[in-house]
Amino acid sequence: MNITVKQYGPEYTHDAACIWNKIVEEGTAFPQMEILSDEAAHKFFSEQSFTGIAMDGEKPAGLYILHPNNVGRCGHICNASYAVRGDSRRKGIGEILVAHSIAKGKELGFRILQFNAVVTTNKAALYLYEKLGFTKLGTIPGGFLMKDGRYEDIIPHYKVL
Repeated sequence: MNITVKQYGPEYTHDAACIWNKIVEEGTAFPQMEILSDEAAHKFFSEQSFTGIAMDGEKPAGLYILHPNNVGRCGHICNASYAVRGDSRRKGIGEILVAHSIAKGKELGFRILQFNAVVTTNKAALYLYEKLGFTKLGTIPGGFLMKDGRYEDIIPHYKVL
């Protein structure tokens, strides 16, 4: 498998929307609840500081969005979200996306990458962030509403870039 990460462009809209929407539909990781139309997805992905598309050959296998986590005096902190196509999971693509986002965040002048809501049931993400040197900030009890109506704890993380 030869994965490359490219900057998002309109030619990736439909595939990127499908990958993103699948995570939203699963209801276990992203805070968003709304499914994006291709038009809304293009606007959303284009408005980020950077959207990266993981390419497995000619086919998008995943993506990430990178943007400021806050404004003003906290505008040097960025935030990112990652989505990997279902049939491409457990192949190291998430790690490639996170590593790319770390480098891109630094390149764009951010000093810290922060994740606000890593759900405690997302064991793959928790393992990966620990492996890549992120620091856990504690636990927020019941901070995430699961699709089935249960509330799960979230663990914010950060990494100095």
